[in-house]
Amino acid sequence: MSTIENLSAIDNGLLRFLTCGSVDDGKSTLIGRLLYDTKTILADALHAIEHTSRRRGLDGIDLSLLTDGLSAEREQGITIDVAYRYFSTGRRKYIIADAPGHEQYTRNMVTAASTADLAILLIDVRKGVLTQTRRHSCIARLLGIRHLVIAVNKMDLVGYSQQVFDAVKRDYLTFADRIGIADVRFVPLSALVGDMVVDRGERLAWYRGPTLLEILEAAPRAHSEDAEPFRFPVQYVCRPQAADDPELHDFRGYMGRVESGAIALGDRIRVLPSGGTARIKDIRSGERSVYTATAEQSVTLLLDAELDVSRGDMMVESTDALQPRKQLDAMLCWLSEIPLDVNRRYSLRHTTREVKALVAGIAYRLDINTLEREARAGLRMNDIGRVSFKLAQPLCADSYASNRSTGAFIVIDEASNNTVGAGMIL
Repeated sequence: MSTIENLSAIDNGLLRFLTCGSVDDGKSTLIGRLLYDTKTILADALHAIEHTSRRRGLDGIDLSLLTDGLSAEREQGITIDVAYRYFSTGRRKYIIADAPGHEQYTRNMVTAASTADLAILLIDVRKGVLTQTRRHSCIARLLGIRHLVIAVNKMDLVGYSQQVFDAVKRDYLTFADRIGIADVRFVPLSALVGDMVVDRGERLAWYRGPTLLEILEAAPRAHSEDAEPFRFPVQYVCRPQAADDPELHDFRGYMGRVESGAIALGDRIRVLPSGGTARIKDIRSGERSVYTATAEQSVTLLLDAELDVSRGDMMVESTDALQPRKQLDAMLCWLSEIPLDVNRRYSLRHTTREVKALVAGIAYRLDINTLEREARAGLRMNDIGRVSFKLAQPLCADSYASNRSTGAFIVIDEASNNTVGAGMIL
């Protein structure tokens, strides 16, 4: 009986994970194998990749085609953009982000990692730990991904040798210890053949640990590992409408998504930046009232007092020490081909609030391969550096290390309206 048939029916919730690693280490093939062996590929998609594989003269199915969707990627045989795929098992649902392997697409990897709860870092067992392996490990650590799985791939090409696997493992652990990666697990596998991805196979009997899918099934769900403070950025203020029309509401409420923590009827909240306080009178989820709302739920909150609340304001617990601030220090990944200009004004978008900002200073650029700090006057595309911003209006922000939802922002070019940077607040 296969691994997937043996799994419990317990729902462990949604898991967002990232696949990364060097070029040609097999990221796209691994995702294709996960989708194929969990039987979550639609018939028309399977038919299309079978046709493309035959056209390329291949005897079997090229599973990497399931994620390498752009025509430019298929022509070059590499992944350029971040490809997102969705699948589910009897135990949980998944969102996969397949990050590019080339150094010039570091910004794409940062985008993919920003929402991931776990990262799968592939290593070609024949090549071992490469520069891009170290780079992606550093980015995963920088972006707060707590759980890292090292998938030592292409074991079929070294005769499924335990000695070769152990050498790669020792090499990586030496590097991980140096940069402070704590939670890391290792799985030997062959994405092409399928050993230790979903099913165990018969050629890695010396490995007694879980398969890759078993690790994913048991991974902690988001927001479950630490007690998080309540954060509710107001997205929309709904005002009373015609009282004589039963299809329209007759209340004033505040719509948005609970970014972290939880709230219940009767809880006392504080609205930032104004500082006004009130109690929760009602929580609406769609057309019904609920007693409580938790992280990632979209709800409407009704208060027992009239407060001045606008889009972009933040609701927190009344005793929370969070304070608005008009200056931010952040690690900034620059995404644009046009370098960061310290003399220009930008817009910062943080949760549902957007403010004007000036660059107050660039402390350093981070060498993503070594985490060494380099003095720089500016940032170019794919650079990551520590930057200070002065804000025209205050933001109610946490540090990224304590809250990834309210500790992140994007930088927008006012002239083009393009997103040009992604920041992690310190």
